[in-house]
Amino acid sequence: MLDEGHRRAARGTDVVVGAADCRGRPHTEALLDGLERLECPHGAFDLDTALRRRPGLLLVDDLARTNPAGHRNARRWQDVEELLEAGIDVLTTLDVQHLESLSDVVETITEVPAGDTVPDGVVRRADQIVLVDVDPEELRRRMAHGNIHAPEMVDAALASWFRPGNLTALRELALLWVADQVDDALRQYRADHGIGGIWEARERVVVGLTGGPEGDTLIRRAARIAARSAQGELSAVHVVRGDGLASGASSTALARQRHLVESLGGSYHTVVGEDVPTALLDFARAGNATQLILGTSRRGRLERFLTGRGIGETTVSRSGDIDVHMVTHERAGRGRPLPRRRTLPFSRRVAGPLAGVVLPVLLALLLDRFRGSLDLTGEALLLLMTVVGVACVGGVVSAFVAAVTASLLLDHRFMPPGAEFSFQDPDSLLVLVAFVGVAVAVAAIVDRSLRLARRAASATAEAETLSALAGSVVRGEHTVPDLLARTRETFAAHAAELVDRPVDDPSASQVALGDGRFLVLRGRTLPAADRRVLTAFAAHLMAAVERARLAEAAAEAETAKAADRMRTALLAAVSHDLRTPLAAGWAAVASLRSPDVDFTAEERDELLATADESMARLSRLVENLLDMSRLQAGALALDLRPTAWEEVVPAALDGLPGTAGRQVAFRGLEESPLVLADPPLLERVVANLIANAARHSPPGQPVLLAASTLAGRVELRVVDRGPGLSPADRERVFEPFQRLGDTDNTTGVGLGLALARGLTEAMGGTLTPEDTPGGGLTMVVTLPCASSLRQGAPVRAEP
Repeated sequence: MLDEGHRRAARGTDVVVGAADCRGRPHTEALLDGLERLECPHGAFDLDTALRRRPGLLLVDDLARTNPAGHRNARRWQDVEELLEAGIDVLTTLDVQHLESLSDVVETITEVPAGDTVPDGVVRRADQIVLVDVDPEELRRRMAHGNIHAPEMVDAALASWFRPGNLTALRELALLWVADQVDDALRQYRADHGIGGIWEARERVVVGLTGGPEGDTLIRRAARIAARSAQGELSAVHVVRGDGLASGASSTALARQRHLVESLGGSYHTVVGEDVPTALLDFARAGNATQLILGTSRRGRLERFLTGRGIGETTVSRSGDIDVHMVTHERAGRGRPLPRRRTLPFSRRVAGPLAGVVLPVLLALLLDRFRGSLDLTGEALLLLMTVVGVACVGGVVSAFVAAVTASLLLDHRFMPPGAEFSFQDPDSLLVLVAFVGVAVAVAAIVDRSLRLARRAASATAEAETLSALAGSVVRGEHTVPDLLARTRETFAAHAAELVDRPVDDPSASQVALGDGRFLVLRGRTLPAADRRVLTAFAAHLMAAVERARLAEAAAEAETAKAADRMRTALLAAVSHDLRTPLAAGWAAVASLRSPDVDFTAEERDELLATADESMARLSRLVENLLDMSRLQAGALALDLRPTAWEEVVPAALDGLPGTAGRQVAFRGLEESPLVLADPPLLERVVANLIANAARHSPPGQPVLLAASTLAGRVELRVVDRGPGLSPADRERVFEPFQRLGDTDNTTGVGLGLALARGLTEAMGGTLTPEDTPGGGLTMVVTLPCASSLRQGAPVRAEP
């Protein structure tokens, strides 16, 4: 980041360093020379100062950091967003473990909580993402040479966070995450520039599913092909078409195949298309697929001869630069379990009229050889059956040709006088009219049934598409980006977006959403049937936009509701807990001022002690309430500096009521390094935790304070041997104004642990509960480690 700042400054850019945590690294600190640094109060990044300065480029280190209490925004990435909205370019840094989507994976690998995180969407909106990739062994050498941590922390770091396995896994996560962002950028570039060709940057395998039983075989074969390539991707696509081919697909089989694809790490998609090969190839090109897997035809040889090329052969002929694999399966050539196409292909439209001439002639020649075995009625019926057959196969035109041909042959060959065409006889005219009428009627009925079947199939296809859309919403794909992505995939478009005004693009398909927005599909013009389905997608998108608006309003209402609950709890608690010490102190002072009673010296001392203790309790209560209100308002001022435990623990023990401060044991505090903290606030944290532990510890069991160092952070454990907490109560115990499990409700308003966690997090640390081995509860305070070991006398306290 600092190197880039120097390069930009050399080119004339107004570069200012807003925040840079060098952590005592001399080589890094040297890079600050020559760069203007933002003067910020308290040494922390100050957003208002940066906004007033308005540099051309602001360098802000550690995007994931939590801001100190009192800052306008809770997180530094929110500061960066505000800077961007003000027109200030920002260059920032981020560790891979702080990405929200990877934090749980990192914790599993390293066994160390990731801490602060940044939403992935914030990082994805960056104009440029640069991966600083370092070989794990090189990073460990840098650590061993003292270029990362102080020398006394090197051994612990190399044995924990900087293990070779950890670094290799983190490196792989970073490479994969950045590769995904590069892939998104490449897809957007291809869509913006109308690039339809395949760029083989990564192996992407698409498998076409019909809903037939062979789908499982195709999916597994496609998964093996994808697995042979590093970072290969697997997608399955089912085409829903309006002419009925997909209407017989088994929904049960498709659901099972969807589960199989997702279990193999792939994605399942449903697209709409009148022509299956075109829809498959459009989807593959839109996803920059390199290979397409299809099953061999289930049709037999005779059916292939009569109906022409199938989907697989057509797809291969149109595939261009996409490799198409035809995979054989057990159903190949055994007949088609799905319905046949309901429209006449070109081959049948050509073969029909030809059959209308050839078949009657062949039948006439055959009957002529066996003349005398059938009478005229039988011969006429056979010719009529031939006409009906041609009408069923070839349509109205073929039926008319066959009817005329058959009637002429019947008149010429079988009706007297024979050997000539003559329609002077009324019987001959009747035969011609009957043949033509029957043929046309049969062809019209067949054509009507085909049209009705097509309408039903189209409705079924639309229903299947809408069902898939509803299923995606049920599975949680209900956000606007999810629905836009599904819309683009379903209609095989290059891009799908929401715009505020109609676009002037004749090739784009757009639908009004009703609130001044429009859903726009770019890449191909949709037919009318697909536009009806697109309208349904637009309705779901409109609902998603409205849900997002309502969710935002509900979040605001929940915040106000939480604040109201807090005020109610505060009033209920304060009404009792402020009154108790106030009444006790008032009674003691009133007794001392009474002229009617002559107190001894011991009695006066006891009353004065009662008044003093009551006022001290009242003072602590008011301080807790004020600190909690400052935390919630974000107005708590911090003075973070290297702090030693002997600066904090004795003062914390002195401020404890009764004998709690004398029931504490220590371990490891002398060897513990300095922590980065605000000493008065850390004192309050330690005092509250010790007081809570002492209240629950059995008599004679001291509270243990133990310190240790791990991965650049110091952990202070406050251990008690009390009853402990159930897992369900471990977060509830930090809620303000409750006394979970306390039997004595006169000792405070239930702010101790809530305030301790709030103050710890304000200082950049964490407070988490753990089970004490052997029984009890351990509170773990984790704070950043300062750059050098703490120096000074060890902590002394009476056991």
